[in-house]
Amino acid sequence: MRDVLDDLERWWAAGEPVGMGTVVATWRSAPRPAGATMLVGPDGTAVGSVSGGCVEGAVYQLAEEVVQTGTPVLQRYGVSDDDAFAVGLTCGGIIDVYVERVDRERFPELGEVATAIRAGQPVAVVTCVAAPAEDKESRVGRRMVVWPDRTSGTLGAPRLDDAAADDVRGMLAAARTGTIRYGYDGQRRGDELTLFVASYAPPPRMIVFGAIDFAAAVARIGAFLGYRVTVCDARPVFATKRRFPEADEVVVAWPHRYLQAEAEAGRVDERTVVCVLTHDPKFDAPVLEVALRLPLAYVGAMGSRRTHEDRLARLRELGLTEEELSRLASPVGLDLGARTPEETAVSIAAEIIAGRWGGTGERLTLRAGRIHHEPVA
Repeated sequence: MRDVLDDLERWWAAGEPVGMGTVVATWRSAPRPAGATMLVGPDGTAVGSVSGGCVEGAVYQLAEEVVQTGTPVLQRYGVSDDDAFAVGLTCGGIIDVYVERVDRERFPELGEVATAIRAGQPVAVVTCVAAPAEDKESRVGRRMVVWPDRTSGTLGAPRLDDAAADDVRGMLAAARTGTIRYGYDGQRRGDELTLFVASYAPPPRMIVFGAIDFAAAVARIGAFLGYRVTVCDARPVFATKRRFPEADEVVVAWPHRYLQAEAEAGRVDERTVVCVLTHDPKFDAPVLEVALRLPLAYVGAMGSRRTHEDRLARLRELGLTEEELSRLASPVGLDLGARTPEETAVSIAAEIIAGRWGGTGERLTLRAGRIHHEPVA
């Protein structure tokens, strides 16, 4: 919903009904992840995508019907001999798309949710997307909004609301979007009800240490990938916003002191990536000592193999264990033959992505099996 939020809120504020299709589950090589959203506006405008173009036509027609009837529909799209040409999902994947009518009556909290998302405040929207056909309470379509400290709306039963709120807050902390199942009264061993949880957490952070030309390229690609990018260097003449316009913030501070302070303030987490590009032992060894002892998603350091060996020796002298050192990506990046700062930034981004999703970095044409991977735990 984040990608279509402006249009959705504009129509909602005007009192116009909108058809909204959301990917709630995927299998195999699905083209878009859970949470991908497509809108059909009151003027017939299509906004967003649920499949990169494969089944948009079918979802568009279904959304128009749902706006008229007001009855939500959970529809599965995949490829078989019978339907490959009908819906065009020729990638081999399968997606479940939940299509609903959104208006001020059905989603009164949308304005508040939109404000939270734009402010970078964590919020999750929980929707019942499936229930048994004999469900007499019409649970499908019920919605609850979950913040870290409160909830709004109901899924139809107090015990279900309580159980879902607890579990959803855990998903929100991990910025995880997906489905969970319960019994009618919130029994975690039950599976009568399927809830879709769309988590909107602040974007993950990328902290780049070293205000050099390579850092500018890494900051650009980090912003492109959706990270909130910070560039930090102790030298004020180099650490300027003018040199790093794509960074969300440029900080003049000693790297290790800055990272330690951010960790103590709770502003880094298991999604944070750190790139140390300083090329100077007096900067990189202290900050790596801090970084490798934090539960970060990625810690990479630039330098030659000789620099790497010298760096490892310094870190061992500082007391880091072999397990902690094994988390260091150094020399940084994948072997792409990169030469320029921009090419190097691509190789670093590729390594970060591979680590997140469990990729190997090999050419797909040389591999068999699935293209897409599940997130690495």
